Amino acid sequence: MNTATARSYTYLLCLLAGVLLAACSPYFHQPFGPERARLGAEVNGNADMQRLPVPKTRTVVAVYKFRDQTGQYKPQINGSSFSTAITQGTTTILLRALEESGWFDPIERENLGNLLNERKIIRSTRAEFTEQTGVKQPVLPPLLFAGVMLEGGIISYDANMLTGGAGLRYFGTGASGQYRQDRVTVYLRAISTSNGRILRTVYTSKTILSQQIQGSLFRFVSFKRLMEAETGFTYNEPSEMAIKEAIEKAVQALIYEGIQDGLWLPKDSTEATGPKMLQYVSEREYGKYYDVLGRQVLNRERGLLATVSGGGQRYAGDFASPRTTAITQLQVAYQPAGGFLNPYVAIGQSRLAARRYFDQKFYFTEAGLMMRILPTDRFTPYLQLGAGVTTSGNSLSTVGASGRFTPHVSAGAGLEYRFSVHWSMLGGVDSRLFLRDDIDGADVGRYNDNTIGARLGLTYQLSARRKKAAAK
Repeated sequence: MNTATARSYTYLLCLLAGVLLAACSPYFHQPFGPERARLGAEVNGNADMQRLPVPKTRTVVAVYKFRDQTGQYKPQINGSSFSTAITQGTTTILLRALEESGWFDPIERENLGNLLNERKIIRSTRAEFTEQTGVKQPVLPPLLFAGVMLEGGIISYDANMLTGGAGLRYFGTGASGQYRQDRVTVYLRAISTSNGRILRTVYTSKTILSQQIQGSLFRFVSFKRLMEAETGFTYNEPSEMAIKEAIEKAVQALIYEGIQDGLWLPKDSTEATGPKMLQYVSEREYGKYYDVLGRQVLNRERGLLATVSGGGQRYAGDFASPRTTAITQLQVAYQPAGGFLNPYVAIGQSRLAARRYFDQKFYFTEAGLMMRILPTDRFTPYLQLGAGVTTSGNSLSTVGASGRFTPHVSAGAGLEYRFSVHWSMLGGVDSRLFLRDDIDGADVGRYNDNTIGARLGLTYQLSARRKKAAAK
């Protein structure tokens, strides 16, 4: 075996080992036989149910039907499915959540007809026994009635709310991953049976994740010998467990909202303003600043933004061997409400240089627009367009050999991260194209002189109003 063949086999074995190591994780959970029945797995919401305040008295509640109101069928790529996307047993899930909360005594109302028929059978049997034996039987106690009735249901199931993936393939070897996120929304309301008034309405939502990861190898080992291997796994979060967690969260929210409204009381009166209540209120208020995708929504206030930035740039002009030099800039922008389009003015200092041929300091000023792609997000891309003039550092009236101000246009793109009400950080790349080709003292070639560089900056909002909720 020659050296080239040995190197090829070594490279192939390394690729194969990498694919197998990356893809072996699902096999640690691969079932190799049937499993015995076991108790149902609990979700994280169940632990929160155990930490609820202790009630002063239990409230008798009735649930007639808490059902799927979406009519949504399971999404499929091809064809249609007549299977529902959501379990039809949501009333049972709600009744179990009410029991586990410790705050309610749910009574049977979903199959009330069956219960009434059974009570008729009991009364009839006891009457017959009394007639036959003469021994009087006790009267069947009356049914419990509820002071509060719970209504609502699953009102939304959004399939493929968020999809995406990534992959890489190189010479027949590659791996890829895909994900999909659905969303289910639950509404729950408490109704007074004495007057029909709706006491409180709450709603919760839960995402349902599906993901797929796979890897493959397709390569000729030698002449007429082909090696092919593939592996992967798919995970679909059970929709029933997601719905169970959303319903339990709705029950918890109803308990805390009821405590605030005085509908029911905790055994310890201090719990009404204790740490558990404060945690719930904080979560509720904090949720106002998140969208349906779980991204934080920021309301950008009207004000002035001052940005100090610095970085490096590279000159591209009429001289060979350009050097990377420093650039500093001060930018003042006006941010309207919402912060989508921001007009700005900027001044700065830079240096253009090429080895042994050209080295000159310049000052520039420009005005333009900065556009945030996702203005309500904490982390957003941005685009920037501007125009201005550049002048030499030796004199305000001479530039290179031209002796004039040189106009330029600029364009940039980058990312901005806002980490407080007043402060944010940005980083990006930008380019300046000079509208004359003599900024370096030479007018040679078909293209004008230009620069490209990268900057990192810090922004302070001068007139932002401080809000506690936005600073969280």
